[in-house]
Amino acid sequence: MSEPTSSACAPFFARLLDPPSYGYVRDGAFYRPSPRELFREFFGRLNIFRSRKNWLPCFGWSMAVVLTIPFFIFLFKFFTWPLAFAAFLFSMVYMGSFGTFWLHRYSTHQAFKFKNNFFRSILRNISLPIIPEEIYVLSHHVHHAVSEKPGDPYNVNGGGLYCFLADAIHQMINPNLSEADYERARKLMGHTGIYMNSYAQYQKWGSICHPVPTILHFVINWSAFYGLFYLIGGHALGTALFGGAAFWAFGVRTFNYDGHGRGKDRRRDGVDFNREDWSVNQVWPGVVAGEWHNNHHLYPNGARSGFFKSQIDLPWYLIKGLHSVGIVSTYRDYQDQFMANYVRPYREKNRTTSSESLDRVNDSNESPLKA
Repeated sequence: MSEPTSSACAPFFARLLDPPSYGYVRDGAFYRPSPRELFREFFGRLNIFRSRKNWLPCFGWSMAVVLTIPFFIFLFKFFTWPLAFAAFLFSMVYMGSFGTFWLHRYSTHQAFKFKNNFFRSILRNISLPIIPEEIYVLSHHVHHAVSEKPGDPYNVNGGGLYCFLADAIHQMINPNLSEADYERARKLMGHTGIYMNSYAQYQKWGSICHPVPTILHFVINWSAFYGLFYLIGGHALGTALFGGAAFWAFGVRTFNYDGHGRGKDRRRDGVDFNREDWSVNQVWPGVVAGEWHNNHHLYPNGARSGFFKSQIDLPWYLIKGLHSVGIVSTYRDYQDQFMANYVRPYREKNRTTSSESLDRVNDSNESPLKA
């Protein structure tokens, strides 16, 4: 199997993930696999009968499929417009913001710290877990190291399907890491509070997280939430909100393709200041989940990505609120650096350019006859 090749990618990140059978590079350039190759790789990676080391991607996609059951029950038995609106708010806003808060800013980038492990455990479970932390965290570190280059697990240049199926075919940990590399990978996950395998267990299961506590966490959390929803509004509310979670489970897999311009440079002057990749600030994911993606790529380990007043950032408001009551002990906020390094120079340049343009217009309008 080919390994990602990029001077921008540290050697550790180049070997951290398990590359697909079709590789990342052919003839010295990024290789875009066909849909047939992608589906063959996808179903092969879900096959736990071929290897028990496929348990994690199989489990992740199984949970997404399971959520379609309450969705169809709600659709055909309990559907009302108010409940549909509640499902929309729960999935797009609540779960979307939680995903940014927990998976993105805390678990991956450690943009803030909790006062203690008790508060961390509570906040980890204030929403339904959909994506196991390991699948998200390791691959996201690699994504930032080689964004849009060979080895990026959800490289936008691979197309929409390439990104949609990436958690199964490109985001899994390499099952053949040395013990030293495995310990480095564990350190990327240690602050999340998951139960982590020993090196011997990793060699058996092909993952950092162990299947038993991982599955139990999902079962207990989902049971508690469904019980709560049932007590509030019966099966109608339970199936509505769990059915809404299905939208998030599948929709989140489309984000990076959209967030990187669908393979085209859609960056706008004065809005998207990061020019190292094609990430863009989009209003919809920004408002519902605080995911102003171009800003995030400028300052990946920041607790805030909505730097302008118009850029609503619900996860940031949560972090600030938790900090004000002592649950979050520290956080990183790069708004001042963003304004000083990018916005003010841009505005000053525009003022200078506009002034020069006005002078040229005035000069051209002067009469050639002098008094």
